[in-house]
Amino acid sequence: MAELIPYRTVKAPSRIELVINKSRFIGQCYPVSSEAEALETLAALKKQYWDATHNCYAYSIGEKGAVARFSDDGEPGGTAGMPMMEALRGAGVTNVLCVVTRYFGGILLGTGGLVRAYSKSCAEAIRSAGVVRMVPSDLVAFEVPYAQWSLLQAEARKYDAALTPDYGEIIRCQAAVDAAQTISFLQSVFDQSAGTLTGRVTDRVYRPKEEHEGN
Repeated sequence: MAELIPYRTVKAPSRIELVINKSRFIGQCYPVSSEAEALETLAALKKQYWDATHNCYAYSIGEKGAVARFSDDGEPGGTAGMPMMEALRGAGVTNVLCVVTRYFGGILLGTGGLVRAYSKSCAEAIRSAGVVRMVPSDLVAFEVPYAQWSLLQAEARKYDAALTPDYGEIIRCQAAVDAAQTISFLQSVFDQSAGTLTGRVTDRVYRPKEEHEGN
């Protein structure tokens, strides 16, 4: 079975706008699964905002953020890309691309002002996107008589397992359960059904679990 480790990422693409001393900052955040996907998305945004003064970015790829890249895109060194990367790390997220587009408004912000503007734009984009925890989960296959379907549903609720049923003469069902709880879940289903329901692990995948503010 593939070895997977939990990680946090953003739930969905997001877009926010800030106006700071007449400069317009557009912060956008995207979940990405590879560096190639991050670069493809970045290229599309640079094409879309071709008339912007700067398109700065930061991305982190891999469960432990093994691939991390950022760019100031013409802003003074260390005032854009690195603060954005620090915002990603501060949020504890990876498999994420953040791009902050700036339209210069005629007033210089200074080094500290730029750092704050890009850091805030990235952090706000992450907050708008929402954060999910990607948890290693086992996919377990069951063949369930209709008379025992409610029993399996009850056990699934106990273990926060997601069921995907296919209704036919019997119910062929796939359960996604946190990998750390698979053995306990299978044993409980077996015991509660007096040994008539047994599951078979077919794969291990990531399953998103939404995080709420304060978690």
